Amino acid sequence: QVQLVESGGGLVQAGGSLRLSCAASGRTFSIHAMGWFRQAPGKEREFVAAIRRSADITNYADLLKGRFTISRDNAKNTVYLQMNSLKPEDTAVYYCAADQSIYPIVPSVTVSAYDYWGQGTQVTVSS
Repeated sequence: QVQLVESGGGLVQAGGSLRLSCAASGRTFSIHAMGWFRQAPGKEREFVAAIRRSADITNYADLLKGRFTISRDNAKNTVYLQMNSLKPEDTAVYYCAADQSIYPIVPSVTVSAYDYWGQGTQVTVSS
């Protein structure tokens, strides 16, 4: 089993920045990729960004590329999401997820590809 705990969410004004963290514990050796998803009220969960655990291979939602950056610290079993130039439409619960699959090499964008999920952290961007 893998446990994921997100932190770093909060209330920020439009144009501001936040950095989310996701700490993994348990069978972390089984994780091959980690990702961030978000879900706004009344909407489906959507892909934000993901990163391979053993290589600097990342994947981003096209609309978020350039504002959001995903990174990892394997020594700490932690993945980060740096969010800049935040907009009110970025308001959502942000979830961390872990994928145990060796393939695909480019981290998956689909919810169903991920095996473990955190409980989420709320990000609210005020206008």
